[in-house]
Amino acid sequence: MQSRRVAILPKDSLTQSLALVALLVLGAAGIAGPSGLLAWGENARLLEQRQDEIAALTAERDRLRNRVALLDRRGADPDLVGELLRRNLNVAHPDELVLPVEN
Repeated sequence: MQSRRVAILPKDSLTQSLALVALLVLGAAGIAGPSGLLAWGENARLLEQRQDEIAALTAERDRLRNRVALLDRRGADPDLVGELLRRNLNVAHPDELVLPVEN
């Protein structure tokens, strides 16, 4: 029997080589790219950091919302108004004694 050898044309060889290079580039991007396997750990760390920042900002927003509610024109909290006057404008009654406290 005769064995037949199939000759690969240079055009087919070039096409196969380009396809292999394209697959290797896609594989490398899937592993080391910005959304690849190696970036997952960094993305998870950044997600946790952002969630901590969101929690801190939410607490600050709630604190400020409470202060705004206490300073409402229709019924401002007299204790808070007095505290702000004393702190920001250095206003005090003549018979009051001011004791600074370190925070």
